[in-house]
Amino acid sequence: MLDVLGGRKRETPPIWMMRQAGRYLPEYRELRARAGSFLDLCFTPEYAAELTLQPIRRFGFDAAIIFSDILVIPYALGRSVRFEVGEGPRLDPLDTPAKVAALAPTADFEKLQPVYQALREVRGALAENVTLIGFCGAPWTVATYMVAGQGTPDQAPARMMAYREPEAFSKIIDTLVDNSILYLVGQLEAGADCVQIFDTWAGVLPPREFLRWSIAPTARIVEGVRAKVPDAKIIGFPRGAGALLPAYVGATKVDAASIDWTAEPSLIRERVQSRVAVQGNLDPLALIAGGPALDRAIDDVLANYAQGRFIFNLGHGILPETPIAHVEQMIRRVRDYRS
Repeated sequence: MLDVLGGRKRETPPIWMMRQAGRYLPEYRELRARAGSFLDLCFTPEYAAELTLQPIRRFGFDAAIIFSDILVIPYALGRSVRFEVGEGPRLDPLDTPAKVAALAPTADFEKLQPVYQALREVRGALAENVTLIGFCGAPWTVATYMVAGQGTPDQAPARMMAYREPEAFSKIIDTLVDNSILYLVGQLEAGADCVQIFDTWAGVLPPREFLRWSIAPTARIVEGVRAKVPDAKIIGFPRGAGALLPAYVGATKVDAASIDWTAEPSLIRERVQSRVAVQGNLDPLALIAGGPALDRAIDDVLANYAQGRFIFNLGHGILPETPIAHVEQMIRRVRDYRS
């Protein structure tokens, strides 16, 4: 995977899956039942390390991504963060300028030391040829949860604050940019080989707002990380960016763009993959479907992108109901491919 991020094409693309350590695995569910809360999983280094390694042991993926969550930065900023079973994350809404004014400017990085310790433990346990990925949420996506206090269908609360109270919203974004830089640098220093910036909700923004709230903050993070780690390899995932992805790649200077399953192949090949590596983009529902439909979907992804610099992945995270046999089917088919 590092070869691809560094500019080399591989005959057989490396493969990993977003959310590969997760609820589709019985060993994950067993540890989750013993651990207590979701945050206990994230902040107990031996648990986080074990969950990170589980899919590597089972499937032999080419990369491991540290088990954590994009909302650890708000937690370290002193915000209340909790995860309700079946409901997702819950935070105290940061929905007025007065509340934003009280936001701490700097995270308590002592709260994030367990993440760094888990990275060190995983790096010590991985084979040298398995890439270890750190990550953070992009400022826009993290801010959507901070403003609303939860995920919403179209993240309207954050979008409305960005329109009505741009100065207050900018303070949230600026705080997240500054602390995300420090967080990613800390992950690289703890053993991560590369990092990914997840902008899961980028696709709800119109072009002008996408430039302001997705592209510009991500570009500042990339610049800030590379000021401290000049050779840092960084993947950007602005889910739903569509035709705006070439502008994102050009402005942010990421080493790879992760794409969702709706991406238009010719646009990606001609205006993205010609400049950086591409990662993606199997539909997670095709992975659930299995059988000939899965084979066709895999073959389409490979036909579209494997002639260039490419990392095989899903177009978003693996879903909990995915059969393990289908993951095995996918890995066999990708590993048998030669460009």
